[in-house]
Amino acid sequence: MISDRFPLRPEALAAPSSGIVEVFDYGRNRPGLMPLWVGEGDRATPAYIIEAAEKSLADGETFYTHQAGIPPLREAIAGYLTRTTGHPVGAERIFVTNGGMHALQIAVRMIAGLGDEVIVPTPAWPNFRGALEVAGAATCEVPMRFGNAGWQLDIEDVARAITPRTRALCINSPANPTGWTATLDELRALLALARQHGLWIIADEIYGQFFYEAPRAPSFRDLMTEEDRILFVQTFSKNWAMTGWRMGWLEAPPALAQVIVNLIQYSSSGTPVFAQRAGIAAIEQGDAFVAEQVAQARANRDHLVSTLSAVPGFRLAPPPGAFYLFFGVEGATDTRALAFDLVDHAGLGLAPGTAFGKGGDGFLRLCFLRKGPDVAEAANRLATRIRERASAHA
Repeated sequence: MISDRFPLRPEALAAPSSGIVEVFDYGRNRPGLMPLWVGEGDRATPAYIIEAAEKSLADGETFYTHQAGIPPLREAIAGYLTRTTGHPVGAERIFVTNGGMHALQIAVRMIAGLGDEVIVPTPAWPNFRGALEVAGAATCEVPMRFGNAGWQLDIEDVARAITPRTRALCINSPANPTGWTATLDELRALLALARQHGLWIIADEIYGQFFYEAPRAPSFRDLMTEEDRILFVQTFSKNWAMTGWRMGWLEAPPALAQVIVNLIQYSSSGTPVFAQRAGIAAIEQGDAFVAEQVAQARANRDHLVSTLSAVPGFRLAPPPGAFYLFFGVEGATDTRALAFDLVDHAGLGLAPGTAFGKGGDGFLRLCFLRKGPDVAEAANRLATRIRERASAHA
């Protein structure tokens, strides 16, 4: 065993492997395969964003910079949040990070460690668990339930999961992978629990504009006060097609500024200036691009749901937010095996529900932020393969 030959910290050894990457690696570079397994679209970063980065490099902006982010980007992010949420946000609350994952890691480092627990409603993005457990904290999974109305979180289940060791609630809404989106009343109840028990909330609202029932999803911003212990983790990846840029930010009370700057210093020493200039361009020029992405995702969602609902054996409901269809197939209890089967026999790369924690068994995740014809083809391939499997077992 590796621990016998190379003694390592238990937190490092306990870092969970990604069930998404496992299937990704299995199907990588298969001719004709449609890769719908990861959380990104098929559009490259827009030219105006790339041009801003190129200009920065040409201007010689290749030196160390502000740990919290260059002031123009922090101002741009604050203005963007103020404009899109309707609530004023000051630049002093914004700390630029190397992606949303980096923001999550810093948030976790501040509030949870060895012996602590953080509640995570599941199925959930597996990186929540990863960030917690490499920090020594334990993940307390609270499974959601799937029914005719889609995925639902029972607030009483969350309340029952709170123990003296609980330090935070990790709330992703709209959610990856389920598309579950908390109502304002549900957010109010979760915030009340956090206040009652003195807990932090790690709020992942990165899919807030990918909401199909209103211009944006309900947010903790609609309810919070300055005294509330809420850390918002955010990314440039989804809205502006910048997954490979590794750009994000953490929003936190200004009183935590020095702690956050210290953690950035000892983890990344700051984000490259050229990438930050690209971030400014994304925010200042990207509204039309984001609107196009959301419109495409809505149309694709509707087509998928309509097509697959007509095929016997599928368990699904229209996700109100995000850009994933998290669906089940009757009789397919091992969706990890089904994911491999779809690679081999349908040329489709989907993520198995087992990668997303409790409640994910029996489901698969399909990312539908793609060109419309590609999503239609994926729906046809998926329906055909499920019919073939049903006939073989009839």
